[in-house]
Amino acid sequence: MKRVAILISGGGSNMLRLVESMEGDHPARPCLVLSNDPEAGGLARAEALGVPTAAVDHRPFGKDRAAFEAALSGPLEAAAPDLICLAGFMRILTPGFVSKWAGRMLNIHPSLLPKYTGLHTHARAIAAGDTEAGCTVHEVTADLDEGPILGQARVPVQPDDTPDTLAARVLTAEHRLYPAVLRRVAGGNRELLTL
Repeated sequence: MKRVAILISGGGSNMLRLVESMEGDHPARPCLVLSNDPEAGGLARAEALGVPTAAVDHRPFGKDRAAFEAALSGPLEAAAPDLICLAGFMRILTPGFVSKWAGRMLNIHPSLLPKYTGLHTHARAIAAGDTEAGCTVHEVTADLDEGPILGQARVPVQPDDTPDTLAARVLTAEHRLYPAVLRRVAGGNRELLTL
């Protein structure tokens, strides 16, 4: 049984879908939900599901990402995860941190990578006149949103879409895709999944 740590920064809707999916014959179980914000709503939601939680506030560290990550590593190493899922974790991780967990860290990104790395993905898709958007689960590497793609789900872009309406449609796809990819990866399958 694989142990999965989930990193969040906010309400944790993707975290909830991951935790809820890890039951029955699933090859993994959640071992920790960790946030960079002690007030993140997802922490209480994880606790309500019986998942251990921890928080390391990034703000006292200022721009010292390495010091923040050293503090973050404490509860993470104590939980001894086999896999780490970034689920709305809004901090860019240093190459040193990423290399320590190489091959074991997944992220979900709200675009069809390699399109639209970084932020404001929905506004950028609409501005470009794209007819479809979606989300991507990828392995985390030192280069932002550049790791091997493990899964993608596509949604149509409607003529009257705003970034918010498109984001809502993509989020629904994220909630289907991320648990499906986690199940496959935890079971040893890293082939591309498309929904």
